[in-house]
Amino acid sequence: MSTLRGTGALIRLILRRDRIRIPAWILGVAVFLLGSVATFPVALDSAADRQARAALMDNPATVVLTGPGFGRQDYTFGAMVANEMGGMTAVLIALMSILLLVRHSRHEEESGRAELLRAGVVGRHAPLTAALVTVIGVNLVLGALLGFALPVVLPELSTAGSLLFAAGLAMVGTVFTAVTAVTAQLMEHGRAAVGAAASLLALSYALRGAGDLGDGTLSWLSPVGWSQRTRAYVDGTGWPLLLGVALTVLLLLGAFLLRSRRDEGAGLVRGRSGRATASALLSGPFTLALRLQRGVLTGWTVGFVLFGAFVGAIGEQAAVFARENETARRYFEQAGGADSAETMIATYLSLMGMVAGGFALQSAGLPRAEESAGRVEPLLGGTPLSRSRWALSGLAATLCGSVLVMGGAGLGAGLVYAGTSGDPSNVVRILGAALAYLPAVWVLAGLSTLLFGVLPKATGLSWLVLTGIVFVGMFGPLLRVPDRISDLSPFAHVPTLPTEEFTPVPLLVLAATAVLLTAIGVAGYRRRDTA
Repeated sequence: MSTLRGTGALIRLILRRDRIRIPAWILGVAVFLLGSVATFPVALDSAADRQARAALMDNPATVVLTGPGFGRQDYTFGAMVANEMGGMTAVLIALMSILLLVRHSRHEEESGRAELLRAGVVGRHAPLTAALVTVIGVNLVLGALLGFALPVVLPELSTAGSLLFAAGLAMVGTVFTAVTAVTAQLMEHGRAAVGAAASLLALSYALRGAGDLGDGTLSWLSPVGWSQRTRAYVDGTGWPLLLGVALTVLLLLGAFLLRSRRDEGAGLVRGRSGRATASALLSGPFTLALRLQRGVLTGWTVGFVLFGAFVGAIGEQAAVFARENETARRYFEQAGGADSAETMIATYLSLMGMVAGGFALQSAGLPRAEESAGRVEPLLGGTPLSRSRWALSGLAATLCGSVLVMGGAGLGAGLVYAGTSGDPSNVVRILGAALAYLPAVWVLAGLSTLLFGVLPKATGLSWLVLTGIVFVGMFGPLLRVPDRISDLSPFAHVPTLPTEEFTPVPLLVLAATAVLLTAIGVAGYRRRDTA
């Protein structure tokens, strides 16, 4: 078939280009799921403890965040894995699929590389086919890895249930690979294609949450809902996976049909005509940086506000859980005997602070992306704008964005917790606790700036650093990681508010560290060639 000629060579090229990126995604998802599962026997070693945990599934906020809670009557480790890890892992895999597919389809056209390849012996549909085969293959490999690894990590999990659970996760990733294939034909730019696919993912998760709060009808409109309705580890049934297969096939047929009806590099949805004069958001490098990442910033902020509201909603339930769970009671006692609700909120805020480091790295990586796309050199050469001002303006946008993200988390948690506790002062206290993590987040932004200025081709190393920080933060106490290693994380030096006394010195040291890293990075950027 001439339209698919060269597909095999393009698949090999994709695997060569992403020889680090794809294994990093697979490893990251596996560590997130398997590492979390490994903690279950330690935290909940008795049937009574697990049933106390199952009682939390009655909270509407928990249902929206996790799922319908199948198997709560006999809350086994398998039911815990399916209920508490299925939804979050499915979303993570879907995001992986969206980003990988756009990277090797729409971004290739946007950069002009696809047109150069098409000048050779490459069929019209070969680039899209190669991207689809690769990303779907990654989902299948990841599903097989998780399916066989789960019973090894936790022997109480059955192999059949684990394979069904993993198949549901791979199905979600495959469906959103196909969804992204369609949005990549409709949208002219990669960011718009990612945004459209991510919006559909958010809609899918919202439908699942609304359905699980109701009679379950809306959940059948969501691929995430189909995955959870396999009822893995409970009374497993595989037929909901067929819905995902059917939708994937329909979407792929639609993607190829749309691909045949558009020109190379164009999108079927026409972009709006630009304004005759620039708006205030394009009046300088700082506002330009904000304009370029407004969609990303909006998504992160809304997500953190919603998750913060969930944290505030479950805070009061922590006290009940602690009374019924010996392990939880010991945990709260080790936290200094603090109020269990506030200790629970402080723990979640710490995790959200580390996750907010992902926003900082994504935002701080924008100058490198603009440079790689060739848009910075004409800007610096054709205007009075200096390199230092360009780099610092982008970093300023990152710092302001991180304030919005963590402030949204603290405000969401504080408002809901104040409503449930009846104490309005909790709004300010929880908001302050969330904002205390900003200096640690800024250290990661400074690290990204340093790599951008000194080793631009190694900027991806900052993501490996964040992965290590999150892993040690989540599983360090369980694995008894030495303190000298844990202390390498900037988040280890942030006072755990509101359960601890506020001490400004560590935060000032972290802020100074961020300034130092930034200064070194900007100085290096001024001296190196544009890459």
